[in-house]
Amino acid sequence: MISLTQAPPLLHGRVHYLPTKRRTPFIVRSSSSVQEIDKSSQPPTTAEDRELRSELYASVPFPPIKAAKRVVLVRHGQSTWNEEGRIQGSSDFSVLTKKGEAQAETSRQMLFDDSFDVCFSSPLIRSKRTAEIIWGNREEEIITDSDLREIDLYSFQGLLKHEGKAKFGPAYRQWQVDAANFNIDGHYPVRELWARARNCWDAILAHESKSVLVVAHNAVNQALVATAIGLGTEYFRGLLQSNCGVSVLDFTPRAEGGSPHICLNRLNQTPNSPVAAGSSAGRKTSKRIILVCQGSTQDAEASFSNLGDLPMNMLGVIQAQKTAELLLDQKVSAVVCSPKNACAETASIITRVQEAADCLGADCVPRYVEMKKLQDLDVAEIIQHSLKDTNDGSSQRPGWLNGLNDGVTSTLWEQSGQAWSSLLTELSEGAEEEKIIVAVSHPAAHIALMGHCLNLTKEWLGTFHLDAGSISVIDFPDGPTGRGIIRCINYTAHLGRWSIPITRSTVDDDSF
Repeated sequence: MISLTQAPPLLHGRVHYLPTKRRTPFIVRSSSSVQEIDKSSQPPTTAEDRELRSELYASVPFPPIKAAKRVVLVRHGQSTWNEEGRIQGSSDFSVLTKKGEAQAETSRQMLFDDSFDVCFSSPLIRSKRTAEIIWGNREEEIITDSDLREIDLYSFQGLLKHEGKAKFGPAYRQWQVDAANFNIDGHYPVRELWARARNCWDAILAHESKSVLVVAHNAVNQALVATAIGLGTEYFRGLLQSNCGVSVLDFTPRAEGGSPHICLNRLNQTPNSPVAAGSSAGRKTSKRIILVCQGSTQDAEASFSNLGDLPMNMLGVIQAQKTAELLLDQKVSAVVCSPKNACAETASIITRVQEAADCLGADCVPRYVEMKKLQDLDVAEIIQHSLKDTNDGSSQRPGWLNGLNDGVTSTLWEQSGQAWSSLLTELSEGAEEEKIIVAVSHPAAHIALMGHCLNLTKEWLGTFHLDAGSISVIDFPDGPTGRGIIRCINYTAHLGRWSIPITRSTVDDDSF
């Protein structure tokens, strides 16, 4: 290996319409760039200083690039310390379990046909071994970079989680609820990690390659995603990274030079089902919103095909059926959809399968799943005319929402905010301890919904990409009034042979 450094049937009956809900105001982040960076090594002492430092870590301009570049991030497979529940940090005493090796092999098969130009890896054993399995017999050597090591957790490392709680008390509590300001042994680990992740991007983007594989760890991959799209340390644990989960970022050069356009094409495409029972950010969750993009429509070759009120084509029906199968074991409480044909068809398929899921015997009584139409989820008329005024309105191109004019994005943002408020209200109503809401709409609507979940502004709309038939999952460990955790974005593996390849562009050209 090359080392850069040496350091370590229709059963649901009536369709209901949800009323529009007004959003409650909240503080949002600004997307303005910071040109001068505070180099001081002293930790921030006031709340204002801490907020500024977070902005600085997230806003350093990226170096210009000459050609489009796709970067695929993979977390290592399950390790022995993952299995034991130990705090690993940047320690190097754990190795992959048999399950971890199998997860890495699944990722290898997932990425087998991709012609990566280079692989960067953390030097830690669990990550290097994962990289070796995925890289297989490719001739190029793996480049190790110590900046890709996992977060440094100092005295926490090696402890079982209950030991950390018993030994460090308030510090451990802060690590759980306020990690961005967590301090141990005189260090602020999350702030250090963000700075280190930002440094990694300089090396990755400087490499003469168009397709890059990066194999590292949970926290550092979170930091890599966050720093790439301009999110500060307060977003730690907000973007999930599962063992061997795959995330994809597209970097596109600007004609005028400078920092490239950056788009998060997908997040946390896992070897296992993204809706399987589990935890988010280390905590059990009982409330969830699953965003399902409508299936492909007729006249699918047209740039604006998914914007009109068209029925689904055969591919769209297959996509909807595959999604319904994925959600088969989920006890969905309601399916909320845009009134557009393709969305309503997709929602109807999901609803019928849900109602039949518990009806496999002769004496069963079908379970009722309410289907509701929400006008605020219909964004087609908002963006259709704006796209027709552009040279390239294809909703298949990553970052295509950047082509909308400011008035359109403002309208889209406001309407999607009302839809988001309605979904949260729907999630909070009723006495169910566990509740799952499925929302079906156009990708543009779901991108905006995720932006509201993350408390972003409309300027971030072009930062995310979704494909027809994909799903994205948002968990609420603290309930609908708490912070949403993004479990996955643009998950398509459930579509099988009809899926969008993880590392392939949806546009057949040289610029992703």
